[in-house]
Amino acid sequence: MTADRLSATFAALADPTRRAILARVATGETSVSELARPFDMSLPAISKHLKVLERAGLIARGREAQWRPCRLKAEPLKDAARWIDGYRQHWEHRLDRLDAYLHELHAKGTPKKRGRKKSDAPTS
Repeated sequence: MTADRLSATFAALADPTRRAILARVATGETSVSELARPFDMSLPAISKHLKVLERAGLIARGREAQWRPCRLKAEPLKDAARWIDGYRQHWEHRLDRLDAYLHELHAKGTPKKRGRKKSDAPTS
């Protein structure tokens, strides 16, 4: 996968309207007018969002007479998930190291607390 394709995927996913559209398309093919229904925006505005998703390779639009169904193309999402997974593994490894260090400290014993003893506490 090229960096440009990954950038296009993340840019398309950066917008909440496009994420909502993608979630709807993930449930099955649907028309542009059905996609536009829950949003307070014009069909041309929805169409612009669809073009961004299409350029990123996240959806495909067909043509069947007057119906223009949109369907999910998941490959770019898989590529993005693989890229993110590399960082997830990195952080899991770091957290595992931190966990081991904390267990080591605990096994050595908790250091005594410093400060006043109860008998040193001011009385009222």
